Amino acid sequence: MLGDMVYLASQSPRRLALLRQLGLDPGVLDVEVLEERLNGEPALDYVNRVAREKAGAGLLKVLGAPEARVLAADTEVILDDAVFGKPLDAADAARMLRQLSGRVHTVVTVVWLLSAATEASARSVSEVRFAALSEAEIHDYLATDEWKGKAGGYAIQGRAATFIEHLSGSYSGVMGLPLFETARLLRNSGVTV
Repeated sequence: MLGDMVYLASQSPRRLALLRQLGLDPGVLDVEVLEERLNGEPALDYVNRVAREKAGAGLLKVLGAPEARVLAADTEVILDDAVFGKPLDAADAARMLRQLSGRVHTVVTVVWLLSAATEASARSVSEVRFAALSEAEIHDYLATDEWKGKAGGYAIQGRAATFIEHLSGSYSGVMGLPLFETARLLRNSGVTV
């Protein structure tokens, strides 16, 4: 039954698991949003726009439930203003990992919470320093398939954790849903977490 409920506009099992850590059991909405950066669009604006479009697409699916709240997020890896989204294939993931190797990059997650009456958003910005990676380490990591569907071609909650020399920011934000910011958004909209 649709009603005073939170919906997650994402098929991400990581985001669903993170929301469940907050004590929620959200409905899951499958939304399709084109994730393509516009010419000249600043990286942070791009992440914000995609997250907002995901939430908006989700809200359209539950218009019959005026009390429904739709939560959506977008996570991107940014290095030198280049946005590293989900790799197209293993070669693309290898390219990303080579570029991130031995460098500090930014991981931005923007979360939007929409309802028929309100909208609010939050942003998490984390700095991640990768160790220098050998070709063998990259090859072995790609063989795990863990990189599939992950911004920047890696999963902090998996084997790629061994690549990270330092993290300044939100671990859950790098995973795809910053729990502190998300909990605050939900509480401010009247959801108990």
